[in-house]
Amino acid sequence: MQKPPYIIIKRFIDILAAFLGLLLLLPFLLVISLIIRLKMERPVLFKQSRPGLKEKPFTIFKFRTMSGERMSDGTLLPDVQRLTAFGQFLRKTSMDELPELWNVLIGDMSLIGPRPLLMKYLPYYTNRERARFLVRPGITGLAQVMGRNTLDWDERLELDVQYIENTSFVLDIKLLVKTVAIILKRENVELNILEDFDDFRKSQQS
Repeated sequence: MQKPPYIIIKRFIDILAAFLGLLLLLPFLLVISLIIRLKMERPVLFKQSRPGLKEKPFTIFKFRTMSGERMSDGTLLPDVQRLTAFGQFLRKTSMDELPELWNVLIGDMSLIGPRPLLMKYLPYYTNRERARFLVRPGITGLAQVMGRNTLDWDERLELDVQYIENTSFVLDIKLLVKTVAIILKRENVELNILEDFDDFRKSQQS
């Protein structure tokens, strides 16, 4: 578990890194926003409520990767059909996650931690897995560097708990460096679409 002194240090690092990241990447973020605006229209940002520290809901910000195409009855087409070529590029390079630096800056998230999942998944975690809500969710974490979407739900959530049990300044630095290396080498970038976690747990119980 994270000890109080490290929590303070980690928050300071998060604020500094997020501020500098947003400042240095601002021209790049504006270019991506313009391309999304031209290719997918509005809104440029994808916003969704996610559970954070102590399960408190917050609004996560990501670059939009899907079109708003709908069927004749007005319902949205399946995600696979709405994922645009540029959106796929953003996901493979993890650039769709860049707006989350704002979430880090305002305290909703951390650079390193369990990825924030959907609100509807809350009833389906085991008691052990609920340890993920003892820390701020992260842009990247142990599960992301160990396999990302190539892992099944049980593997991903177990790695999240292992991170929380062993978290330290050294581990966070290692995960941050590994994340950058993965992005540059384009490792573990398969865009496998997992079944929803609630459906996964229901199938285990049947």
